[in-house]
Amino acid sequence: MEKLLNEQVAGQIQQAFADLTNPVQLLFFGSKENCDYCAETQQLLTELSALDSRLHLTIHDLKEDAALAAQYRVDKAPVIVVASKNGEQIIDLGVQFSGIPAGYEFSTLINDILLASKQTTGLGAATREFLQTLTKPLHLQVFVTPT
Repeated sequence: MEKLLNEQVAGQIQQAFADLTNPVQLLFFGSKENCDYCAETQQLLTELSALDSRLHLTIHDLKEDAALAAQYRVDKAPVIVVASKNGEQIIDLGVQFSGIPAGYEFSTLINDILLASKQTTGLGAATREFLQTLTKPLHLQVFVTPT
């Protein structure tokens, strides 16, 4: 199969990953049935994780690994969970991508990997204080369409 990341792009990603502080865990959830872009997303993540030893990828099937999918609140495929890693402990940051991160979404995935590695959101003190005042769970989703 032809690579999705050419040498130039791979080199740029490796330069960006030079700033990785802590290991990052990517959990890919796919499905063997009726899953558009599952194979392509898995290939993209496999190529991406091969670019830096601090990036770890695990491959999961939505049905076969239903308990793990439920733990990370994954209910569709393909989904990428971007988590931080501390030794063997995986720290769920609540960051997920549904579908293939192509086009502009790919740079967002790279940025989220960098943020997960720093184990910080980059939010300012005022925003953090405001978030501490929330009394009910907040479910925030951002939808993006290919351009």
